[in-house]
Amino acid sequence: MTPAIGSSPTRVDGPAKLRGRAPYAMEHSLRDALHAFPIQATIARGRIGAIDTREAETMDGVVAVLTHLNAPRLAADDDNELFILQNDEVAFRGQLIGVVVATSPEVAREAATRVRVSYDESPADVVFDADRDDLYAPEDVSGGFATDTTIGDVEKALDLAPVTVDHTYTTAMVHNNPMEPHATIAHWTEDGLILYDSTQGPHVVRSTLAPLFGLEPEQVHVIAPYVGGGFGSKGEPHANIVLAAMAARFTGGKPLKLALTRQQLFSLAGYRTPSVQRIRLGAHHDGTLTALSHDVVQQVSKVKEFAEQTAIVSRVMYASGTRATTHRFAALDVPVSSWMRAPGHCPGMYAAETAMDELAVALGMDPIALRIHNEPEVDPESGRPFSSRGLVECLRTGARRFGWADRDPAPRSRRDGRWLVGSGVAAATYPADVNPGNSARVRFTGGRYEVAIDAMDIGTGTWTTLGQIAADALGVAGDRIDLRIGDSRLPAGTVAGGSSGMASWGSAVVAAAEDFRRRYGDDPADGAETTVETSKDPARENFSTHAFGAHFVEVRVDTDTAEIRVPRVVSVFGAGRIINPRTARSQFIGGITMGIGMALHEESVFDTRIGEVVNHDLAGYHVPVNADIGEIDVSWIDEHDPHVNPMGAKGIGEIGIVGSAAAVGNAIYHATGVRVRHVPIHLEDLLDAV
Repeated sequence: MTPAIGSSPTRVDGPAKLRGRAPYAMEHSLRDALHAFPIQATIARGRIGAIDTREAETMDGVVAVLTHLNAPRLAADDDNELFILQNDEVAFRGQLIGVVVATSPEVAREAATRVRVSYDESPADVVFDADRDDLYAPEDVSGGFATDTTIGDVEKALDLAPVTVDHTYTTAMVHNNPMEPHATIAHWTEDGLILYDSTQGPHVVRSTLAPLFGLEPEQVHVIAPYVGGGFGSKGEPHANIVLAAMAARFTGGKPLKLALTRQQLFSLAGYRTPSVQRIRLGAHHDGTLTALSHDVVQQVSKVKEFAEQTAIVSRVMYASGTRATTHRFAALDVPVSSWMRAPGHCPGMYAAETAMDELAVALGMDPIALRIHNEPEVDPESGRPFSSRGLVECLRTGARRFGWADRDPAPRSRRDGRWLVGSGVAAATYPADVNPGNSARVRFTGGRYEVAIDAMDIGTGTWTTLGQIAADALGVAGDRIDLRIGDSRLPAGTVAGGSSGMASWGSAVVAAAEDFRRRYGDDPADGAETTVETSKDPARENFSTHAFGAHFVEVRVDTDTAEIRVPRVVSVFGAGRIINPRTARSQFIGGITMGIGMALHEESVFDTRIGEVVNHDLAGYHVPVNADIGEIDVSWIDEHDPHVNPMGAKGIGEIGIVGSAAAVGNAIYHATGVRVRHVPIHLEDLLDAV
């Protein structure tokens, strides 16, 4: 039988989506559903002085208006982001301070505008500045990584280095903008709470909401068979889910629908924090790194700390005799930041790979040769061997596919009519993790195998690829697999995030399939069933597990207008065994496209006078569209890694965005001779030069 893994079947869920039969959160049909619309604070800090709901309550169709004065009391207060409508405090502009429930979404929205609120306003601290005197170091950064690390005397090594680079790079605040809005249907029954939610992890929603409402986890049932994108913003529950459940409880037994508008998600659904990163590199004239220092300053909300792990990329990428990394944070009266595709690695690699390009220029050395020259034999931070590390092969393969050997390294050396043409390169990395806490069930019924786990398909292809893993693990054709995912009543599955989903869920499916065959053989009786929870693989602790890649970018800059175009990208990845080349290519291209967006388009403009993002819609917040994206050539090396998981697969959802923005910036430098050390890069940054 031909293995399913490595083949490219079309998406199992494709026909249902094309015909509009795949229900997203708001599309589940529940009779007599009510509709809710949030009320948000219009100051950045203070208290609610008075809130008048009388006009809204008299409107035809309005069922209830909830505020801190009448909302149900929550049973847990350990998460300030979710502890809503419990007091009169306002911690940031856009904070939820009420909700209108009505018989139609139009009435609910109109009634929300008729709620009158007065405030006792306090001075708000909303200005992010890397030179503040109140920056602090958290206990650790996201993922449990150490806040700071030091190996050797970096300052001394920098003083002694013949060649040094010392520059500061900044990245903008950017927001996740999934196509499907953050949406929830909440329905209270005698058994507890049912949620149809747009989430990256039903079990995460269940375990988070249950204690808030004084329930056992089994009393919260979360259903999410289809999710229209998340990019991290749906990786953990935000306050809108709590608001929906609270309003549904207040209004009785009818189901209640609540969907955030595009504008509302800019203050309620997380974002990538802006960063200021100083990178210092020291090297010998032959390119050998002797010192590496990466210092990061970012913002967090006073409401809830999300300490993005931006400098950790510099702990794993290149060999250096000394190195130091630090993270410092400014706590502000702003909305809560959260995960966004490749948190930490994405902004960190922009700065780190731009600095490596600057070092190559200072040395007069090819930037690919510089990276290869500093390839570490083992993980520079932990000293553990890499389970596999395909960076050098990715760089060399990408250089051949791109035609790098024909490149004149001198800036402004190539012109095509009125266009300055440049090329740039950057490396990429992302951890290859397997999360604990996954279980899978295999059941044989009527000649078919039902495979069940609370995995998620957020547009990534899980409906297809997890079925391929199950087919090979059971040794049957793929059309005999009935996959069940996206439901918290299924065996536990961890969040679809951190490029760990398929590795984690697939490991559980393989373990359950192997146990099923041991128990029942190749001819199981009808009704044969087994459920297996995966255990941690202690052997993984002996290795450093990462995916790697390389991006090659061609840019063109108009000498009259400084318009920037990206007609060609070549990216090569070392990501273990590829489960489905068709869906993998889609994921890689999606990440690369977001990297181009980071480099040239995406920026949340924060008005410090009012404490709010002012371009909070897709008219003002620009993301790449088809006309912005040229040819993207994606490929991968043949990488065998038996240490990461039973499939030998590494996550691919996030590595595409890591480093791609740096490659664009490096190409712009080559085209124009202008080094821009911030993203997004605007045409006005280049006008004087062109």
